[in-house]
Amino acid sequence: MNGNSNNHDSNEEVATSNLEARSNPTEVETSTDLRRPESNGDKNIPTGSPPNNKGAATKRNHHTLGAVAALTVAVAAGIYYFVFVAPFESTDDAFIQAHVPAAAPQISGRVSQLFVQDNQEVKQGDLLLQIDPRDYEAKLTQAQADLAAARSQLAQAKAQFAVDQAKTEEKHASLAAVQAQAAYAQTNLDRLQAIGNVGVSQNQIDVAETQLNSNAADVQVALNKISEAEAQAALSKASIATAEANVAQNEAAVEQAELNLSYTKITASETGYVTHRTVEQGSFVQAGQALLAIVPKQVWVVANFKETQLTHMHPGQPVIVHVDAYPRLKFTGHVDSIQSGSGAQFSLFPPENATGNYVKVVQRVPVKIVLDEISDANIVLGPGMSVEPKVCVK
Repeated sequence: MNGNSNNHDSNEEVATSNLEARSNPTEVETSTDLRRPESNGDKNIPTGSPPNNKGAATKRNHHTLGAVAALTVAVAAGIYYFVFVAPFESTDDAFIQAHVPAAAPQISGRVSQLFVQDNQEVKQGDLLLQIDPRDYEAKLTQAQADLAAARSQLAQAKAQFAVDQAKTEEKHASLAAVQAQAAYAQTNLDRLQAIGNVGVSQNQIDVAETQLNSNAADVQVALNKISEAEAQAALSKASIATAEANVAQNEAAVEQAELNLSYTKITASETGYVTHRTVEQGSFVQAGQALLAIVPKQVWVVANFKETQLTHMHPGQPVIVHVDAYPRLKFTGHVDSIQSGSGAQFSLFPPENATGNYVKVVQRVPVKIVLDEISDANIVLGPGMSVEPKVCVK
């Protein structure tokens, strides 16, 4: 009876162990290997039977699956690297840049009208503000009056020159007359002298000589008058040149007055958005004072790549740009140019590597990236906005 009771208890213990093995195979695996039959009289469990290998097989399967999974992850990571990482160079040290012209007056005056507000979109040629034009209108009127007076003086100088020229011609005619009389007196004297005292008296000869001398004096007087008339004509001609110069000067003054009057209207130099407005209606502004800036729609990216990233980079390569302000959008562009020199070299205080201890630092080189056309009018890209470009270099 005791033997049967022991066998029954052993059978119940084995059954219990098998049930626990199903719930916790790891523990059962260890306990099964170490378990030995308590009595040689146990008929159901033979002495020296081999250990249970079911747990070991499960463990090997787990190791195999782990190795396959690791290999799959490694292959996927390698494919991702060579497809999506290796062909690209990227940096987060990149910002949007643009030429931002400042609207500044060329004259001084008080702002009578302001036509724009902050961040307003304007087109090239739109009127931004108006400076009080009354002072410049008065100056233009005076310049036009001075020009009219100068033109009148020019007309007078030309008329005087014409009179002086006529007088000169008259003096030349008088000279011809007295020269003819002098020539006749000379001929008459020569004839009387040829006849001699036989046919004419000495008195007649003396009268002929006196007439000749008188005519010669008249010729000299006529020559002097011609010189005087020519000098007056030359003076009149010089007066014409002076009057013409005065006219030109007044014409320039009128043009300048017209320009100054046109400068009272300040217009947009290009299409863009009004920013950094510091002027208000009624303010008194000085020539050259920056009143507002216009940010154009044409912008680009300046990316400061490490010099080690420029090995395979060159103009024309495509670029994908992520703008921090629009994380869900991708902008396309291309490399426009690479600066010939690092950014530090063109800073206010460039490094002097020839002095002190030298520590090599990887330099950054600005790369200009031009964005393709942006069709969405609701997207605003301005200077200073952060971007992350990714250049396809392979």
